[in-house]
Amino acid sequence: MSAQERVTIKIPKPLYSRISEIIVDTGFSSVTDFIVYVLRDVIALRSVDSSLQLNQSEIESIRQRLKSLGYL
Repeated sequence: MSAQERVTIKIPKPLYSRISEIIVDTGFSSVTDFIVYVLRDVIALRSVDSSLQLNQSEIESIRQRLKSLGYL
């Protein structure tokens, strides 16, 4: 992917640092690779059947996952 096909997304520095720690020895070569993987996973889950609505339990699970990653 060329530089022209990418955009910059800003995240808090503490979150970046935490992700850097988490990805050690995981096979991810960069924080960017990890973030792209997570976002693709979230989008794929949502795209499987866009007619499905999330129930309250699923919404809470996603909130907890985002919180543990430092997004919330």
